[in-house]
Amino acid sequence: MYRLIKTEGTARRGELATVHGMVQTPGFMNVATAGAIKGAVSAYDLMELGCQVQLCNTYHLHLRPGDETVKRLGGIRKFTGWQGPVLTDSGGFQVFSLAKLRDIREEGVTFSSHIDGRKIFMGPEESMRIQSNLGSTIAMAFDECVENPAEYEYAKMSCARTARWLERCKAEMARLNREEGTLNPNQMLFGINQGCTYHDLRIEHMKRIAEMGLDGYGIGGLAVGETAGEMYSVIEAIEPHMPKDKIRYLMGVGTPANLLEAVRRGVDLFDCVMPTRNARHGHAFTMEGCRNMLNAKYVLDEAPLDETCDCPVCRRFTRAYIHHLFKAGEMLAMRLTVMHNLYFYNHLLAKIRDALDEGRFEAFYKENIETVGRRI
Repeated sequence: MYRLIKTEGTARRGELATVHGMVQTPGFMNVATAGAIKGAVSAYDLMELGCQVQLCNTYHLHLRPGDETVKRLGGIRKFTGWQGPVLTDSGGFQVFSLAKLRDIREEGVTFSSHIDGRKIFMGPEESMRIQSNLGSTIAMAFDECVENPAEYEYAKMSCARTARWLERCKAEMARLNREEGTLNPNQMLFGINQGCTYHDLRIEHMKRIAEMGLDGYGIGGLAVGETAGEMYSVIEAIEPHMPKDKIRYLMGVGTPANLLEAVRRGVDLFDCVMPTRNARHGHAFTMEGCRNMLNAKYVLDEAPLDETCDCPVCRRFTRAYIHHLFKAGEMLAMRLTVMHNLYFYNHLLAKIRDALDEGRFEAFYKENIETVGRRI
């Protein structure tokens, strides 16, 4: 259950109570696609980095090691060692982005595995069953992720189908949660708003899925090629139509500046691979901007990645050492920078929560929006 504690403008401060613990919002979820953070970071590391929620991928875990295997091993939390809430996304995005051949019908989608080419069928019921086997805290509804830009008529038809699929997801989850042997009979369901960048489709779809009384609502299909301005415009268009008493999740977003802008527009929850992916290429996020640790200027730099940061990496290692590790091709370079970036993202959201608690979010936004988005 989501509780809205206070607001400042459209920005919201709240908390989400789950069977696996409380999530303070606005909050960031850490992407552990196949049950681990890329960059040799484990669930136990996440606890030290201030992480609240681990996000795992239904599609990837279904293909390998198999959701039935994970269930036999006690579920995704026991399997990975993560003790807090876990959100599993539905697999929809991966079906549409990774599968080379796919056939979309009302029943669901038949596609070829990107691993070995074998034919797989996934629809609303299959996605719910896989996520139930994983035993996640929150399951995302199975939706169609449309290419951007998309023709208006196709986007309209897709929105209607996604809404029908959502009704099937809700019915199947209710059935699974009543079944004997279900790992998490309190599993929550979030619906997903679609409609590309067409405001009328977005609003109509949001109104329709809001009537279904779900546990939360995602905003999908953004950060896929449209401009930041278009993304913010879509959020502004649908925000008035999102239930005030339900959590709002902007999927797959984004940069530190994106987080500030989206919180300001009423978003509660985020996930993104950016802090980990960029870290593996030597980019460290700080309150002053993004540092490229491959740059020669760090050869003799004995300062930490971020002099205002209290993460385990900044307490122990210098820029010079991390620069050397990247140049030497050492895996430790990626691990340390990933850990720092995850700490940075989670603590940026903690600073935002503090600012909202103290009624100074707008001042915090103005003070940091330019600097967090720049390259040093």
